Amino acid sequence: MAYQIVDSNYGKNWVKLLHVTRNGPEHTIREWEVCSELTLDSKDDYMSGDNSAIIATDSQKNTIYLLAKNHGLTTPEEFGLLLCRHFLAQYSHVNRVNILIKQHPWSRIQAADAPHEHAFVTVREAERGCQVRQLRGQQATVWAELNGLQVLKTTQSSFVNFVNDEYRSLPDAKDRVFSTVVSARWRYVCSQRPVDYDACWSAVREAILELFAGPARGGIFSPSVQNTLYLTQVRVLNRLPDVAEIEMVMPNKHYFSVDLSKFPRVGSATNDEVFLPVDKPSGNIRCVLARANSKL
Repeated sequence: MAYQIVDSNYGKNWVKLLHVTRNGPEHTIREWEVCSELTLDSKDDYMSGDNSAIIATDSQKNTIYLLAKNHGLTTPEEFGLLLCRHFLAQYSHVNRVNILIKQHPWSRIQAADAPHEHAFVTVREAERGCQVRQLRGQQATVWAELNGLQVLKTTQSSFVNFVNDEYRSLPDAKDRVFSTVVSARWRYVCSQRPVDYDACWSAVREAILELFAGPARGGIFSPSVQNTLYLTQVRVLNRLPDVAEIEMVMPNKHYFSVDLSKFPRVGSATNDEVFLPVDKPSGNIRCVLARANSKL
């Protein structure tokens, strides 16, 4: 039988680095984990054990550190683009570069009267990441990511009028606790104009919170996780013309009211205050929304 390698890559997984920018007494830090993946124009390393074309993964790690030193770090997306350009320019036999970056969520400590000059604290509200992929002779494709944004609201959510057949046991919920851990991944339009990646990431986070929570007084009603997810995606595409498509995943983190009616002497026939958090199993809702003319 004849066999064909249809895809392959190799690289260095999750190179850890901390970069410090020293602007007089004020310092700025960025801590990232960077993964590099290269695809060569030959498969001899796999098929015949010929290592002559291999750029060692240790060399890839060294490249990440040297480019961070020589160019500094701004956004994960821009550093990913820099790495793609470097590997394609440095090695003519590299056909494809794929870069993954995860950012550690450091935030400047707020002292009594001002932000601290050189002290930081981890704030794990949401994790930022990106993927940058470029094939030789083509424009790079940039994906940004937001993960682990856990949100909860205690009212203004329902789930009713779903399929009612012999398999259903879940009753209608006209008012319920709604909680989820949001993951979002969006692709930028391939263009030559510069993109403010920091502002776009913040705008996606803001849209998620706006469509989940709504105004401080009264909030916003959600008839389903699906509808909240979709409306968030629409707002992102309306606000950010640089975004071509967005994928979102919102698992339904259930909080079930504890049945206290079984304790007639000390319990209660109704309970809207004490809930049991249940993480598994959970509903999982996903959608990809793209512009009609969006192309990879």
